[in-house]
Amino acid sequence: MSLQPRTRILLGVDTEADNQWDSAARSSLPVKNVFELPRLQRLCDRYGVPPTYLVTYEMAIDDEARGVLRELAQTQRCEIATHHHPWSTPPLVDGHLYPLNLSPERFREQMKVLTEAVAAIHDHPPVSYRAGRNGFTGWQVGILEELGYLVDSSVDPFFNEKRKGGPSFAGAPLVPYFVSAEDPRRAGTSTLLEIPITSALDRKWPRFLQTAYADVTRSYQFRRALRLLKITRPIWLRPSYSRPDDMQKLAARILDGEAPVANIIFHSSELLAGGSPYNQTASDVDRFYDELEGLLSFLTEKGATGATFHGFRMDWVAA
Repeated sequence: MSLQPRTRILLGVDTEADNQWDSAARSSLPVKNVFELPRLQRLCDRYGVPPTYLVTYEMAIDDEARGVLRELAQTQRCEIATHHHPWSTPPLVDGHLYPLNLSPERFREQMKVLTEAVAAIHDHPPVSYRAGRNGFTGWQVGILEELGYLVDSSVDPFFNEKRKGGPSFAGAPLVPYFVSAEDPRRAGTSTLLEIPITSALDRKWPRFLQTAYADVTRSYQFRRALRLLKITRPIWLRPSYSRPDDMQKLAARILDGEAPVANIIFHSSELLAGGSPYNQTASDVDRFYDELEGLLSFLTEKGATGATFHGFRMDWVAA
């Protein structure tokens, strides 16, 4: 395995209210999981991987949550960025919407409010963004640029929720690119650097087959059949969602040159027992940390180094 000189580890944490998969939690918006972030930060510090905390409105305006985030930000061991949930950002809308379901006017209004709230955490305007439910689309690019954003990390090549009214990013690359305002899966002329979430099939199929797999809109039964037949399945660099051996295999491919960055993703609520569908007990959370540490250890032992989203962009532009 030949380590590529630009291999970086990014760790983007969607820092949001507890259990946003549950409608009752989306109404009450508890933020208890924020108190678990110092434990995560200590793990990241050990491996030299500064996390990017992508913060929702309810987190940004809660006094205790803001205090935890401010303390982390003041140490310069992380980046405070923005995560947009339409159902919790004023002016509020009804329903569990993707941001792309909003009108451009409502999206701009919510993003102005959210950007100001996140900036107030430590008096620093955010420059990195991820859409809630990955609900990113081309017409949002210009608005994000207007508000000073330089990085997006919403595109996931194996995310397809067109059947639910959401996006599909089938055909998007793993390599970062300046995103097109016409098609967020393509390179364009914007100043917004897209850093895709690291996902791929569990073996290196030709690109057109990977795109075809991701592009099946009514995909559940088709993908389930391929998985049960052990033909192929998608994997992510996401503890509690992908198996540890799968994550290491994908990380090895990244290190071997498939992309210059390993972009790890999870939600802050996964750090709290009962805060997500994935980790219901303290033992589940401990397992999550073991799997995350195994992934970070594997990557750093091979020479990969950590960066925040904005830090990666600065290096990418300077190269």
